[in-house]
Amino acid sequence: MPVSLQVIYPVAEGSTFDHDYYANTHMPLVAEHMGAHIQSTLVTKGLAGGPDVPAGYHAVATIVFADNDALGAAMGSAGPVIADVPNFTNVQPNMLIGEVIG
Repeated sequence: MPVSLQVIYPVAEGSTFDHDYYANTHMPLVAEHMGAHIQSTLVTKGLAGGPDVPAGYHAVATIVFADNDALGAAMGSAGPVIADVPNFTNVQPNMLIGEVIG
């Protein structure tokens, strides 16, 4: 069964996020170190939390894997990816691992 890893970057007072670095440097780093195990990726840049409501998240990355073994293998090689986070944000990201049901 496919599983997903979502990496969620919440907006907080004083938080920063460099979207250009994220798209042009960090995501290629994800592909380099974890890509052999990834089925697909989707990155969403936060624009709004609803009509006239600021975004609650800078970005959400959704990465889909064939199964838990592929996720485990990807996480085993994710060290350089995790170490890169302070290069584009001062936010501690949240993660959600789940079954893909639709």
